Amino acid sequence: MTVPYAAPGATTTQGADQAAISLRGVTKHFGSIRAVDGLDLEVPAGTCLGLLGPNGAGKSTTMKLLTAQSIADSGQLRVLGHRLPEESKQARARCGVTPQQDNLDVELTARQNLAVFARLYRVPGRQRREAVAQALELAKLTGRADTRVDELSGGMRRRLLIARALVHRPELVLMDEPTVGLDPQVRQELWSLISGLRSAGVTVLMSTHYIEEAERLADTVAVMAAGRVVAYGPPAALVAEHAGQTAVEVYGRPDRLGDVEARVKAAGLPTRRTGPALAILRAETLPSDLAAEVEPDALHRTASLEDVFVTLTGEEVA
Repeated sequence: MTVPYAAPGATTTQGADQAAISLRGVTKHFGSIRAVDGLDLEVPAGTCLGLLGPNGAGKSTTMKLLTAQSIADSGQLRVLGHRLPEESKQARARCGVTPQQDNLDVELTARQNLAVFARLYRVPGRQRREAVAQALELAKLTGRADTRVDELSGGMRRRLLIARALVHRPELVLMDEPTVGLDPQVRQELWSLISGLRSAGVTVLMSTHYIEEAERLADTVAVMAAGRVVAYGPPAALVAEHAGQTAVEVYGRPDRLGDVEARVKAAGLPTRRTGPALAILRAETLPSDLAAEVEPDALHRTASLEDVFVTLTGEEVA
């Protein structure tokens, strides 16, 4: 999908080599729980960063810190050059936010929901009609513009949430689990929409626990675990660094898999359990004697970002 506009500050206010988001040593506690633990993160302007991690990794807390819904206990946060929380109002005026939970006004139509936010974000009166029309077009909701929200499907409502975040043409869009709970067809539609934002030069920070979503959409992926970024880089580079080129999945009895796993780890290669199988990563460097031994029960495949995720977080994909 082609986005009908580019963010007004995408190539002027923020240079391509500057960070749209910068966090340094950020912490956040909830009682005895350390939700964010010394977090360092940068999102270059004009790029899409996927914040990938299991539930409880600190992704949603990070999003709340960036929108000043929550205040960090320590550390430095900057959004589009504005210090948080001191300059959160200025930052929010230049950002769009898609929350994880649907908070649309169900008694209003799609058009009315967008018009309300256009006014709240101080889109000039003479430009509001066009801004709302563009947002409806972006979300493929022009034909349902005057339909009440409670009569829209779940996929339409998610698209409307994203359109609402874009109605004031923000430079930066924060998306917290944008496709959670949606069926595969609707998810593909939203992926197309987010891809269009990237093409328009809009900076996107997207938290997700869907591996394929991060792999397809993000220029850079930050893998979070226990409130920290444990890996950062382009998806292909992360796979090469942490999982290698190929993986071999070995099937067999639990005792045999345990024996193979111990020998492979002794050879310095990473492994992961995948249900009834043992996945050997960096299989291209597997010693020849071990390779010959596992070959009769082995399935060869390309290493993936999922391998990286499980290796670094210890969590299986939901």
